[in-house]
Amino acid sequence: MHPLVSALEGSLIVSCQAYPGEPMQDPRTMAQVASAVQQGGASAVRAQGLEEIAQVTSAVDVPVIGIWKDGVDGVFITPTLEHCLAVIEAGADILALDGTTRPRPDGRTLAQTVSAVREHFDGPLMADCDSLDSALAAAELGIEIIGTTLAGYTPARPRTEGPDLELLGELARQLPPTSVLVAEGRVHTPLQAADARATGAFAVVVGTAITHPTSITRWFRTAVADA
Repeated sequence: MHPLVSALEGSLIVSCQAYPGEPMQDPRTMAQVASAVQQGGASAVRAQGLEEIAQVTSAVDVPVIGIWKDGVDGVFITPTLEHCLAVIEAGADILALDGTTRPRPDGRTLAQTVSAVREHFDGPLMADCDSLDSALAAAELGIEIIGTTLAGYTPARPRTEGPDLELLGELARQLPPTSVLVAEGRVHTPLQAADARATGAFAVVVGTAITHPTSITRWFRTAVADA
């Protein structure tokens, strides 16, 4: 197992991202957020965008999982080989990319993309998957980290209120030992994070509930208004 991967066992990874048009969508701001979550004990951070990746890697001493979101429909998380190579060039320690079986914008399969990336990068890869089938297929390609990032965000599975614990349990039983399972997606409370770990997740990613004040404010506003 790659040392960067083994160090993540039993830990919290924090996704530091802002949505387009928001006040916090600024590389320096994201770097400050990343530094803050490192102080809080994050074992790694996940950063989106080339400038953000570059700034975050300079601000933290923990591994940076890099992605590049391009588009809003279909495959848009580090969707092509070009995006993958740019994320690597920006300084990511771990490259995350769409791990579903959907058609990719450049016409390459996931297998072809992974093979080409391996020619340029010896760090770990993370597949953002949406189902048992896509996760097992990604693991067969030798991808070191399998994430449930896209479960509930494609037609492959229904969207659960919190993390997809059913999928996590299935993957914990079926993934080969060459890949580790990371829970990501709708982990909004410490209890949900603990449940994900107890269900078999090697590590847990939390994003919105830690680093997205707009969403957190809406949750509290709604709770107060409905009380």
